[in-house]
Amino acid sequence: MSRTSKGSFVVALLAAVFAAAPTAFACGSGYTYAGLASSSMAHGVGARLTTIGAPSVPVTDGHVAGWVGVGGPGEGPGGADEWIQVGLSGFAGSPDSSLYYEVTRAGSAPKYFEVERNLAPGTTRRVAVLEVAGQPNTWRVWVDGRAVSDPIYLPGSDGAWRGIATAESWTGDGSAPCNRFGYRFDDVRIAQQPGGSWQMLADALPIQTGANRLLRAAPASFEAVSADSPTPAPSSKPVYIAGAMQRSLTSSRTKTRVAAHKPQ
Repeated sequence: MSRTSKGSFVVALLAAVFAAAPTAFACGSGYTYAGLASSSMAHGVGARLTTIGAPSVPVTDGHVAGWVGVGGPGEGPGGADEWIQVGLSGFAGSPDSSLYYEVTRAGSAPKYFEVERNLAPGTTRRVAVLEVAGQPNTWRVWVDGRAVSDPIYLPGSDGAWRGIATAESWTGDGSAPCNRFGYRFDDVRIAQQPGGSWQMLADALPIQTGANRLLRAAPASFEAVSADSPTPAPSSKPVYIAGAMQRSLTSSRTKTRVAAHKPQ
């Protein structure tokens, strides 16, 4: 990944933030986000994703992640939860990250698939989800140019969802210190048709909740970092806010972790 002097300065600045003493603020329970959503519907979304510093999750009932994906709670047939995403996650007890993807089929609980583990701070992966050409509503997960999932059928998804690239933080303990994280998203692209026809993200809608920081370096590149301050009015029902777009999410999202999944 190429880095300009400006980019190096930003990385150094964010690394200094993470080196500071952990915050004593309690952030409250719930989800917060910082990222971008495409202004139009997409058949795929991808980005070069890098961890900035080591994630810090003070309690086991919590996580952080940076991911790209489509769909969401209430986005499936009949208002069912349905989505697919891929990214880097962090949990309590480790400064390292895992490469994962997550799938929620309508009527089923989310499933979390771990592709790689013990990834050091600064790790970069090119991640994407893409609808399969000639197979409407069927998706695959891609990492560094290779498929890491089998085809995944998500009914009603063909041309129905925005592409999203975002950081996510969640804790179930309202008295715990804030999670800390940093993710850089470069070269965010949107697929205009199944199988590809990629274009750089433009006219994106911002997603920003809580006290997280969304640092826009370019139209298709940004950093999403936590703030060492309490988040205002967190909720167990997370909210995406993307410009005029606002939708409430369910509080039932749980991750079923499936270790070291390797597609057949």
